[in-house]
Amino acid sequence: MRVVYRTIAVAAGVAVLGAGATAVLLNRDDPATAAPRNSAAAAAPSVISASSASSAAAPAAGAVATPGLSPLSSTGASATPGADVDAVSSPAASPDTADVALAAALKDPRVPALPKNGRRLRTLPGRAAAAHGSIKDRRSGVALPRFTKTWALATPAPFASRQLLPKVKGASYRGMLVSCPVPIPEQKTLRDTAFLAARWTLNHHPSGATITWTASQPIKAGKRQGWLLGYTVHYTLKGKKRVSAAALALVDVPEKKPAVVFVTIPDSQKKRWHDINKVMSSVKAL
Repeated sequence: MRVVYRTIAVAAGVAVLGAGATAVLLNRDDPATAAPRNSAAAAAPSVISASSASSAAAPAAGAVATPGLSPLSSTGASATPGADVDAVSSPAASPDTADVALAAALKDPRVPALPKNGRRLRTLPGRAAAAHGSIKDRRSGVALPRFTKTWALATPAPFASRQLLPKVKGASYRGMLVSCPVPIPEQKTLRDTAFLAARWTLNHHPSGATITWTASQPIKAGKRQGWLLGYTVHYTLKGKKRVSAAALALVDVPEKKPAVVFVTIPDSQKKRWHDINKVMSSVKAL
């Protein structure tokens, strides 16, 4: 009997071992049990890709955060040089040129030397014409009255702005108000530059015209400095001696040549002489 029991026990043990081996062999090919091992391997590449993407995006994020690299600052930098070029488009004359021009003017018998002491512009007769706002001459950098009705806007060339009084029957000249960058060599002082500019205005009067001074004074044109000259222009037309009342304001303009505002009115239109006071008191730098 003992032999029989031993035989049964051995057979049972062999059966158990065989079942275990079979289970191991079956589990090796079971996809459900293989998935965890493969899923861990598949997850690793996705983590690496995410970290790589983050490191690749980091420089771009850093560039946006860097101060001073905004698109606006780049645009502004490209626009500034153009403005600077426009601002220095009218360079001042060299010292030699200025000295020669001033020396020639001082020898010109048509233009006496300026009075040593200041002389204020007197109030001229008449009433000022109606004005509506101002003309903003951006080329020259000044604003001046925009007269209505009596004065008319005219083609500005060769100036930057021009207003004219109506023609007078039998008269060759009429009142004119203009503005422009100073068309003569800039001098060391506003006073000397204004002196040369007044001499230049004789080109817009009858041939042989001469000047006598009625005013010479510093002025404030808005927030900028300037110099005012008043004068009478003497000339002869058709054998008769005639005069025009005239004045100019020379205004210091930032980063440009000084601006000139010049007005002249012949005695045939002397009712408008007071407009000269209106102009000279209204000139301002832009």
